[in-house]
Amino acid sequence: MAQVLEFKLPDLGEGLTEAEIVRWLVAVGDVVAIDQPVVEVETAKAMVEVPCPYGGVVTARFGEEGTELPVGAPLLTVAVGAAAGTAAAPAPETAGTTSGSASSADSAVSSEYSGNVLVGYGTAGPAARRRRIRPQSPAVVNPTPNATAGPTPTARATAVAVPGPEGPVPVISPLVRKLARDRGLDLREVRGSGPEGLILRADVERALTARETPAAPAAPVAASVAAAGERIPLRGLRGAVADKLSRSRTEIPDATCWVDADATELMAARAAMNAAGGPKISLLALLARICAHALARFPELNATVDTASREIVRLPSVHLGFAAQTPRGLVVPVVRDAGTRTAESLTEEFARLTESARQGTLTPADLTGGTFTLNNYGVFGVDGSTPIINHPEAAMLGVGRIIPKPWVHQGELAVRQVVQLSFTFDHRVCDGGTAGGFLRYVADCVEQPAVLLRTV
Repeated sequence: MAQVLEFKLPDLGEGLTEAEIVRWLVAVGDVVAIDQPVVEVETAKAMVEVPCPYGGVVTARFGEEGTELPVGAPLLTVAVGAAAGTAAAPAPETAGTTSGSASSADSAVSSEYSGNVLVGYGTAGPAARRRRIRPQSPAVVNPTPNATAGPTPTARATAVAVPGPEGPVPVISPLVRKLARDRGLDLREVRGSGPEGLILRADVERALTARETPAAPAAPVAASVAAAGERIPLRGLRGAVADKLSRSRTEIPDATCWVDADATELMAARAAMNAAGGPKISLLALLARICAHALARFPELNATVDTASREIVRLPSVHLGFAAQTPRGLVVPVVRDAGTRTAESLTEEFARLTESARQGTLTPADLTGGTFTLNNYGVFGVDGSTPIINHPEAAMLGVGRIIPKPWVHQGELAVRQVVQLSFTFDHRVCDGGTAGGFLRYVADCVEQPAVLLRTV
């Protein structure tokens, strides 16, 4: 006999207490396998596919897409032990209860439960994107009055389509759907420019721009509505960034110094390395190597301040964060043990983390544990900045754009590749002399990469 078990939003790790439902991957009546991803949620850290530890028939879903749920709230119920073609109704004593382990079920249930503790990103290693098994004769069951049951499989077009006047509207990216939903845009009104009419982020942004282009008010009422402005909730990633930056500015007495440097030799060294064959070396990787060597000479900057004990904690390893702009906003992935990596290894890891950031698949572990941040804001076409320190770190190096400028080289005026370096530091861990020494060493390595060879 089938038993209906309730699966709750699990602990996603790193102190996260809530998540927003972005996309359901199963519908009521679907048959799911053990550890199959059933819902895609967005936390303050990243997009997460949540796998269900039970195998059986989905009998109810709790929460519409766009709903924010706390950890421990019901996600769905699964009829465990039910035949593939039926979804058994729950017994009265089991409806709405929590079954978090195999001990809560009979012997039939235990064979349909993974038994793994679900913290973070899966219950049994990397979760494969399994094809959903459709029951031939689904019986839709909603065990509680307030449960949000999804449409039956026969009523759904596809998991990634929005019904349109002439059939499903193709939308693959959950970020595109979320952007449209948050801004109140009906995707049926958007013409996709991708293959076979696929709606891209650029299509949604164009539609939003066209819709939000101000028009002359037809009446005082319209003018008053326009004057009210738009309210955007500070939640998810944007909310987490706001909280962290506010805490940094509140707790850290930061100061910034900067210097211009001639990066001509560094650019020439990179070109020579890449011309020799083998894996290409990124400029960011070379800058990371310089940072790691500079921190070895000035270890007081690879630190954090324990305010409770009033102690400066110097950290033994360099875990280098780097600022990455993504469709979801600014994130800071972390390269572990950057001080022991080669330029090739750093290049590979930067590329991997950047791609994961753009796809929204970074794990909480990828976004935490940094000891120092490298911020290459030159990609935005700006020369300088005074960034806010990535709390609880003690310092951040900023790198502006590298452009040809007049420069005195070997006593003569010449056109050289010049970059502005800025350094923001926590004045509690060191004074200006240490910060200036760090920045001057970084500038020397940029101007004369051979300086690194003398420190290896």
